[in-house]
Amino acid sequence: MTSCHLGARFLFYWSHQEFIMSFPLVKSLVILTAAATLTIQPALAADKVKIGFVSTLSGPSAALGVDIRDAFMLAVKLNGGKLGGLPADVSISDDQFKPDVGKQLFERYVKRDKVDFLTGVVFSNIMLAGLPEAVDNKTIYLSPNAAPSPIAGAQCTPYFFAVSWPNDAYHEAAGQYATNLKVKSAYLLAPNYQAGKDSLAGFKRFFKGNVSGEVYTKLGQLDYSAELAEIRAAKPEVVYTFLPGGMGINFIKQFMAAGLNKDIRLIQPGFGSDQDVIRAVGNDMLGIFDTAHWGLDLPNEANKKFVAEFEKEYKRLPTIYAAQGYDTALLIDAAVRAANGKIEDKEALIKTLKTVKFNSVRGDFRFNTNQYPIQNYYLREVQKDSQGRLVNRIVGQPILTNHGDAYVKDCPMK
Repeated sequence: MTSCHLGARFLFYWSHQEFIMSFPLVKSLVILTAAATLTIQPALAADKVKIGFVSTLSGPSAALGVDIRDAFMLAVKLNGGKLGGLPADVSISDDQFKPDVGKQLFERYVKRDKVDFLTGVVFSNIMLAGLPEAVDNKTIYLSPNAAPSPIAGAQCTPYFFAVSWPNDAYHEAAGQYATNLKVKSAYLLAPNYQAGKDSLAGFKRFFKGNVSGEVYTKLGQLDYSAELAEIRAAKPEVVYTFLPGGMGINFIKQFMAAGLNKDIRLIQPGFGSDQDVIRAVGNDMLGIFDTAHWGLDLPNEANKKFVAEFEKEYKRLPTIYAAQGYDTALLIDAAVRAANGKIEDKEALIKTLKTVKFNSVRGDFRFNTNQYPIQNYYLREVQKDSQGRLVNRIVGQPILTNHGDAYVKDCPMK
């Protein structure tokens, strides 16, 4: 049949359809039949789960993003390359520690690649720059680290889940620890961005002593000679810092080199004296206390498996960041499985994520109504293990038990 004949046949078909549809009764029957056909079609399961992974993978703070990435991909590998029974298509990008780059990557993954989930970001300023792209396009973001206070409260959204800890929580536990020690004066130091402000607000919320200094430095700062001089002059009992990645490594080295550790106790949030910091600083870390929601020695089976498999795969001990990245993958796995692979229905998927159970490496874990975690926080001390390695060990009972956040009351989600 020639193309001319094909065209004539096509035109005749549509003319014939228009003729039939001109009869009201037939027209109604056709519409009803079409509607019925649409209604009875079952929701189809996806053939794969697409994930856009954006993190800081270069520069002084790259170790944090690398640990999140490596642990996330380890969970995928241990699941046979699948999450929730579906093949996992994970696209990984470096935000270069730049909010504008992070925003562009979010936009690309959401609009061009049509991913099912976004995850990976380390820093709050980068996550906050990109998150509107996810929310506006109804794409779920699962945070393996950044969990700023505004999103926990009035700006909460069903498309954001914090799989780590609220920005304030480690610091609230540290403030409680300092209060338990009956510390009278503390000097506080953090970079000048949202997570830094949240951190010191959290410490002060639970600390009953006097704050002798509260300083916000440039994000990414590596030289702390001016701040150390101020600390020496202030003579506090305790110094508490929020300085992730290379910032914290440099501060601890300079603090010890200045001899301030002889008269002043240094307390850290968990990531501030985690395995990446221990590897970089060395023996000066011995005896430093920190507060965290996870530890290498938590005795649950999921954690034992995670620590062993991570060390086997990457020849290093995992950090808090790694634990969070691994848990994020486990949560996706559990939610996709519970949804029977029908991940296109975002509202149903969000409901599943809120309540689905999975074997978290931290033990007990559940989401509050603002989709931020309720969990325990522990005191850890840098000690030597049986192999002579410096590691964090949990000391005593949790400092805070089943602890949520201070902002949930402002979140309209129920």
